[in-house]
Amino acid sequence: MRALLLCLSLLIALPAFAVQPDEILSDPALEARAREISKILRCPVCQGETIDDSNAPISRDLRLYLRERLVAGDTDQQAVTAITDRFGEFVLFEPPAKGLNWILWLAGPVMAVLALLIGWRFLRSRNATEATPEALSRAESERLKEIMRD
Repeated sequence: MRALLLCLSLLIALPAFAVQPDEILSDPALEARAREISKILRCPVCQGETIDDSNAPISRDLRLYLRERLVAGDTDQQAVTAITDRFGEFVLFEPPAKGLNWILWLAGPVMAVLALLIGWRFLRSRNATEATPEALSRAESERLKEIMRD
């Protein structure tokens, strides 16, 4: 039971291992700003994790570069702009909706509307082609009665 509790506590604390003690700034206000900005920056290697949660070397470089920019006096937006200029917009979890990014922002809703239209047309055409069954001819009725008796 103790081993299970130890494993669970280590799993819960796993993201805390990403930011190394030598990266943490001495000024608590700057460190808090760095942590807030880190929440919107994606690890280029892990892709689904923030740079604070990732142990990848590139995330460490991003964390250090971000802190350098903040110590140099950059505002939050200036620091994010410097990082995206250096590493590209891919490091942003939510890239701005401008330029070619409009395609990405609009692709989901457009695909959903297209899927709804295609589904609606399919159901409508299916109902239209579904004809009422024709009445059996006299010969067919007699044949059916004969089959049912056997």
